[in-house]
Amino acid sequence: MHTTTSHTPESKKRSGEHILIKMTYIAKNVDLDSGIELTRALEYWRRYFEENDIVSALVISEGYFVQSFQGTRPAINTALEKILDEHSAIFPNIVKIEEIESRQWNGFLVKHLTSSAEDEEYALKSFSAGSDYNPYLMTSTQIESFLTAVFEEK
Repeated sequence: MHTTTSHTPESKKRSGEHILIKMTYIAKNVDLDSGIELTRALEYWRRYFEENDIVSALVISEGYFVQSFQGTRPAINTALEKILDEHSAIFPNIVKIEEIESRQWNGFLVKHLTSSAEDEEYALKSFSAGSDYNPYLMTSTQIESFLTAVFEEK
């Protein structure tokens, strides 16, 4: 994927366009019932993030979403507002927001974990706070480690 960005003169950067933000949230899927609805929603967000120069890593497992997205401060704020406005039924819980030096992800990454042994290792082995996968019981450090482990290059 090739991303081009226009450079705004320093005097015009009044909204934090030069600052990169990483925001991570967790949510419970109570809105998208079918695979078709979820697929449509993922495609919508992939296009939206691409158009707004936002990169993302999303894990879907057992009805939970764990997502980290990264972009400029204005882009992340607008995306968060859009998520809250359009998908309030998923009840997103922000885990962490921080300024970053560079983007960790490349594009719109999605991983759907299943009950396979490999996926269960991601979901439970040292990332879960109990015997069942539940990101609401995980600390922000565990969630960040979980996303990195799922999407790290092998």
